[in-house]
Amino acid sequence: MVRKKALITGITGQDGAYLSKYLINKGYQVYGGIRRGSTDSTWRLEELNVLDKVELVFLELLEESNINHIVKKLKVEEIYNLAAMSFVKTSFDYPLYTSNVVGLGAMRLLEAIRQESPHTKFYQASSSEMFGKVLESPQNEKTSFYPRSPYAISKCFAHFSVLNYREAYNIHASSGMLFNHESPLRGLEFVTRKITSTLARIKNGEEIILELGNINSKRDWGYAEDYVKAMYLMLQQDKSDDYVISTGETHSIREFLEISANHLGIEINYAGENENEKIYDQNGKIIGKINPIYYRPTEVDMLLGDATKAKKVLKWTPKHSFEKLVRIMTTSDYDKVVKGIKLQ
Repeated sequence: MVRKKALITGITGQDGAYLSKYLINKGYQVYGGIRRGSTDSTWRLEELNVLDKVELVFLELLEESNINHIVKKLKVEEIYNLAAMSFVKTSFDYPLYTSNVVGLGAMRLLEAIRQESPHTKFYQASSSEMFGKVLESPQNEKTSFYPRSPYAISKCFAHFSVLNYREAYNIHASSGMLFNHESPLRGLEFVTRKITSTLARIKNGEEIILELGNINSKRDWGYAEDYVKAMYLMLQQDKSDDYVISTGETHSIREFLEISANHLGIEINYAGENENEKIYDQNGKIIGKINPIYYRPTEVDMLLGDATKAKKVLKWTPKHSFEKLVRIMTTSDYDKVVKGIKLQ
């Protein structure tokens, strides 16, 4: 039996690692695109015990000839474009680079498929950030976009590129508008992992302070391992399309903080408001504070997805609740801290 082949860009990231494991378990030959000279770590693939089961190839989303060469050489059945400059706040500091990688990078892949491998199915990692300053709630596939960051603007460009190539060239190209999805493999710079890793260290006796931005911001949070299955299901459909992937629940960063702290036996108390707010434990010790440096120039206050279409067409539903997600992440970080394992 001939194994199906898939190429994953951004394979060293959270989603890339989970998707690799999922596809390998499905019997796929998985290729992973990484940047030449990249400092990206393969620790996520190692942690999931799949590093020796994937074949890494040098793929640079800024370089058209490199992309064309890889797509022509591999001629895989499926390409999952997960690579991005994905930290939203940083996109304000590097807007042109973000646009080139996230926006034009997706178009370069689509053009390579059109020219070199038109049978290849394409998945684009769109984002709930595209909805930005939401015009209706909850957000579904017909909700208009109102992006509030260079990252979100770039994702909109890529999203409409997928739509255009699908309609103009009949390429099987789908976009998943995934709402926030987290896991123990999330980067330490993201607020969810920042909370769980810092609280774990505080619980273990370290003298550190958790610094946060807008803790009243609300998101629709799911578990990344659930969400990569939706990516796979999109490319198994006879017809390509776009789908919102979400839990249908919204929770604040404050809630995330409190559940994580409670799981570790830390009682959270607050004093002050907004920029002056301090966070105390049950002994009156300051363990956190609000730092305005972590506010975005333009904030996205609340996101809430409606995944009715995905549930109906893809038969996809999330398996993990918000509280379970927070507990999984908190337990993972605390266990590592106690064992002296470096957090990554």
